[in-house]
Amino acid sequence: MPGARYGMDAPYGFGFVGLVVLGFWVTGLVLAVTGGPGDAVPALVSGTLLAGCLVLSLHATLRGKFLVWRDVLDGLDLRGDERLLDLGCGRGAVLLAAARRLPRGRAVGVDLWRGRDQSGNTPAATLRNARAEGVADRVHVVGGDLRRLPYAAESFDLVVSSLTVHTIFGADARAQAITEAYRVLRPGGRLLIADLARTPREYAAVLAGLGARDVGVRGLGWRAWWGSPWVQTRLVSARKPAAG
Repeated sequence: MPGARYGMDAPYGFGFVGLVVLGFWVTGLVLAVTGGPGDAVPALVSGTLLAGCLVLSLHATLRGKFLVWRDVLDGLDLRGDERLLDLGCGRGAVLLAAARRLPRGRAVGVDLWRGRDQSGNTPAATLRNARAEGVADRVHVVGGDLRRLPYAAESFDLVVSSLTVHTIFGADARAQAITEAYRVLRPGGRLLIADLARTPREYAAVLAGLGARDVGVRGLGWRAWWGSPWVQTRLVSARKPAAG
């Protein structure tokens, strides 16, 4: 069986930036020929800097996010029998990494399966990857809106999400998704949401308002930078108070 294939985040964005880089370089070459080397410098430098940002982002989507989530999941000291929910699981990068650590547990993924969010984004692709990773027996995927999760309250020991909630338009709608994530979390359970820009601090404020404990936000380092340190991935972590 072929190995797992996880695609690329925001493929149209990468394509657009690649075209812009090419446009700068072509413009620079034309200016060098028609005007002289000095005229070409601004366009060539701009294209090269943007190309560097593109390479850093490609590293984040193809390798970096896997490395940072490996470290995050290893740090949880899981028993192996937990029930986990991945919000916006895509083709399973985080979902299946978690499933490998749950030999007696269950890993459930919810997604809208939009190609603009991830290349080749379908439930069938996720299940093929689960078979390739040898964890299909403990993985289940379902289509669903993160603002209205199809699960009863207190259904999961762990809720995770990677680079998904920010795609929901509007702070109130994102807050609704975070509230739903907290609703389905069991007492004593943990929530880990990795996302971009200022949105992690939004989520932390919502969780604090819901009564979550140990709410924190931290950067995940250069491996999860999307072009520059100004567009970095941050992780929100929180715990639901234990019953009683």
